[in-house]
Amino acid sequence: MADYLISGGTGYVPDDGMTASQLFGTGEGLTYNDFLILPGFIDFTAEEVDLTSAMTRKIQLKAPLVSSPMDTVSESDMAIAMALTGGIGIIHNNCTPEFQANEVRKVKKYEQGFIMDPIVLSPEHTVGDVFEMKRKHGFSGIPITENGKLGGKLLGIVTSRDIDFMNMDHHHIKLRDVMTPFEDLVVGHAGVSLKEANETLQRSKKGKLPIVNENDELVSLIARTDLKKNRDYPLASKDSKKQLLCGAASGTREEDKYRVELLVQAGVDLVVLDSSQGNSIYQINMIRYLKQKYPELQVIGGNVVTAAQAKNLIDAGVDGLRVGMGSGSICITQEVMAVGRPQGTAVYKVAEYARRFGVPVIADGGISTVGHITKALALGASTVMMGSLLAGTSEAPGEYFFQDGVRLKKYRGMGSLEAMEKGKASQNRYFSESDKLKVAQGVTGSIQDKGSVHKFVPYLIAGIQHGCQDIGAKSLSSLRSMMYSGELRFETRTVSAQVEGGVHGLHSYEKRLY
Repeated sequence: MADYLISGGTGYVPDDGMTASQLFGTGEGLTYNDFLILPGFIDFTAEEVDLTSAMTRKIQLKAPLVSSPMDTVSESDMAIAMALTGGIGIIHNNCTPEFQANEVRKVKKYEQGFIMDPIVLSPEHTVGDVFEMKRKHGFSGIPITENGKLGGKLLGIVTSRDIDFMNMDHHHIKLRDVMTPFEDLVVGHAGVSLKEANETLQRSKKGKLPIVNENDELVSLIARTDLKKNRDYPLASKDSKKQLLCGAASGTREEDKYRVELLVQAGVDLVVLDSSQGNSIYQINMIRYLKQKYPELQVIGGNVVTAAQAKNLIDAGVDGLRVGMGSGSICITQEVMAVGRPQGTAVYKVAEYARRFGVPVIADGGISTVGHITKALALGASTVMMGSLLAGTSEAPGEYFFQDGVRLKKYRGMGSLEAMEKGKASQNRYFSESDKLKVAQGVTGSIQDKGSVHKFVPYLIAGIQHGCQDIGAKSLSSLRSMMYSGELRFETRTVSAQVEGGVHGLHSYEKRLY
């Protein structure tokens, strides 16, 4: 009977699904839920999938994950956690320039190889000064030099062991009386390699290794805690000095030039020009100014959703583009302003244009599951920016509270009236700083506790790797190549197909992601 079913032999494979250009060539705007990717052939394990991707023209990440510059998402704790797990955090700008620059400084000083600008004190400083440094910077292993500066003759070091049992009554004591003297220190000499210095530190069982020149003058420092962090976080995003990568947001007004100056002094690696509609003369002028004054600084423009918008920013010299308008869970721009674009279409259209100029694209908004991340990357995005997905984590700013027995954290859009009332940067983002009556483009809400980024991001990474494995792509660059060549096939899905693709038909269930 089976003979009647055979026609064409086993070599015949019918066309299935659509290419990306066919999917997005219909003139309809599509979101991530409106389509699926058809599976491919698996000949590798999920762990072999390489998620290395470009954040900007010059910066690469080992995980394509970025935290959004929102005041309920990204400050130094979030940026540190994101960088350690392979992504990057963008510090929000709804605060004073000084506060933002200090948050960047905390990230840059958190984990390093050679600490080139360590905190240094003199013998005349007091125990109280050390406690103040510990409160401000989170550590107390401080070198003591003759003049209290880097480059001065090293006289000793003060560690927590020297001051552990001291209280307020001892704050007046001079450091010369409590420090571990130079003769008892293990030191490295200028020109030593990081590997050799680390071996010395391990052998000595000390917490800090001062590096000195031939005149015993302090030139840098290495910390034992950094060795442990290197071991625990192999994907960590670092610059050439082994410092964690960190980004920061800025507006496009004249006063924001001072903000960027402080950020550059703090060591920021990239600046995101934060605007709900990036195709403006203000942003174009700011990009030109920054690229001229700080040629090494990476500048990301946005937000944009069309190729025409992207063209103006690319022509101005951006190193990356942020794509999305009105697609965030707390954003009501599309509803209030009648302007925007469904996120799937926006990412595909802008990425397809920007790739011709070597400009990476960040998909910003509309990400509520790990599957949405995989879809955004499959449409040409190099990285994905997340707000609500990270807002409930312990590293996000704000305190937890309970409501109806559920542990929550506050989350708000930067276009919400609450955010606009807190800071002028939020008003500038939506061109509302001179309005007598503020028109909200965002809402305030709450997000359920998601635990720590250190557990949540590895779950996202594993999810993306498994998604790529099912597709048959061994790397993100391979995934994009398959999409542009037409090898990657897509299919739209109806409302009932979306229902079928979720949990259904159960009386009750518990949804645990990891």
